[in-house]
Amino acid sequence: MKRVAFIFPGQGSQAVGMGHEMYEAYPVVKELFDKADQTLGYSLTSLMFEGPAEELTKTENAQPALLLNSAALTEVLKNEGIKPEMTAGHSLGEYSALVAAEALHLNDGLHLVHHRGKLMEEAVPHGQGAMAAVLGLSKEEIEKVLQKCDENEPVDLANINCPGQIVISGTARGVEQASKDLKEAGAKRVMPLNVSGPFHSRLMKPASEKFNGYLKEVVINPADCPVYANVTAEPVKDAAHIEQLLIEQLYSPVRFQEILEEFVQADLDAIVEVGHGKVLSGLVKKVDRRTKTFSVQDPKTLNSFIQWFKEGS
Repeated sequence: MKRVAFIFPGQGSQAVGMGHEMYEAYPVVKELFDKADQTLGYSLTSLMFEGPAEELTKTENAQPALLLNSAALTEVLKNEGIKPEMTAGHSLGEYSALVAAEALHLNDGLHLVHHRGKLMEEAVPHGQGAMAAVLGLSKEEIEKVLQKCDENEPVDLANINCPGQIVISGTARGVEQASKDLKEAGAKRVMPLNVSGPFHSRLMKPASEKFNGYLKEVVINPADCPVYANVTAEPVKDAAHIEQLLIEQLYSPVRFQEILEEFVQADLDAIVEVGHGKVLSGLVKKVDRRTKTFSVQDPKTLNSFIQWFKEGS
């Protein structure tokens, strides 16, 4: 039997129309989507299929939409007898990874990420926070620059994605100044990101404290396969530890490069991105271009992966 890891995309991968072909083709997907609408009390499905894009992009909608889409694809794969050896997700994608590892029930996850999205939006007034992608500098070089930032305009490492691609997050003024300083320090490019807040920075701590209350209302089970946590880049299965890491994840950097390096060393046959887009598959190739990857997001890519997986089994 082939050994595969599942990785799940985070916010920014959403797009109007995602999941529609799967909804039409697989009754189990339709059932999950319809149940999600009932769980949330509004038609997330219509928003995913018809938009408008501005509404789908809102954090409180994008997060449950991405979780639902990934979880539905995972369910189809499980029905085909395909389970991952290990899972991980990028930021929000960690919830999809926990659902795939049966540590979190999908309905609980949908409620959690809907509230998580609202709290993240509310944590910092609109326009006062920012994020930017830094290309061409190492983590250590960026940290050296950020240490000199004005303490009143904090900027933190937010996403360590792959070699030479790191995202910073903080106040709008802080990120603007840090961007100039990073260019002077040799960054090839510093690109502002189209996000609504300074995610994965210390400015999210108030949101994490409120989010803790919502986490206490759901049951988290021990994971049935290792889930590599964003905060530590290490495998976790214990329920209490998972809960604590989900709180810390809101204000801690996403250590995705380290997670992918662990996966590359794990003697896997492939790393499979389960969900909309190919962003994470691209990151895998930047960590190790020889690693076999799949992007499973619609019936065509799903069937292609299933065929490969069952060859020679």
